[in-house]
Formats: sequence, C-alpha cells, structure tokens
Amino acid sequence: MSQKALSRLMTKLTKENLWIYVVKLLMEKPMYGYEIAKEIRERFNIDITNVGVYVVLYKMERDGLVETFMSDGSKMYRLNPETIKLWLRARDFISLILKQIFSCAVDCGPEKT
Repeated sequence: MSQKALSRLMTKLTKENLWIYVVKLLMEKPMYGYEIAKEIRERFNIDITNVGVYVVLYKMERDGLVETFMSDGSKMYRLNPETIKLWLRARDFISLILKQIFSCAVDCGPEKT
C-alpha cells in the first residue's frame, strides 16, 4: 500500500503551512529565526531546515504578519496585532474540516490560544 497520499497530507499540514506554527510560538514571545526553527523541530516534531523557516519568516514579513526589530545586534521577530485574528480564523477552519470530514469535533473556544 502506498503511503504517498498520507505523506503529502502531512507535508501540507506542516511544512507548507509553517506560518501557523510560527504564529503559535511568537504568541508566547518575540524570537530569533534560529530559535523559531529549533522550537518547531523540538515542540512540533517537524523536520524543517533553518533556511526553510527563514523563507517562511520573510514571506510572513512581506505579508505583514510579522515585524522585525534588532536586539543585541540580531534580528528578532514579533507578531503584528492583526496576525492573531488570522491565526484564530485558520484554527477555526481546521476545526471545521475535522468536524466535516472526520466527524471529530474540536472545541478550542474563542479565546484559547
């Protein structure tokens, strides 16, 4: 039996939508890019390169989801205020998919992050 379909799904839900993981981390505190990459690997068990994370961070900055600032000579990332609203909409969308496709209701609540 081929695992290709499952593998593609897992890639789409992780690496290709890495921004949702980045937002989750940056809701806790501003971070360096390397620190974000390390946390993604450790906390979410996603096999991603530092370069892959920086590509996502650059796109997020271009799209206005994050902003950068300098701290001790290094670039740090923090969320723009509207980003959390977008993240919550993404969470609600994923929850709806779970309910519709898998009959699995997940109630995250309006304020839980």
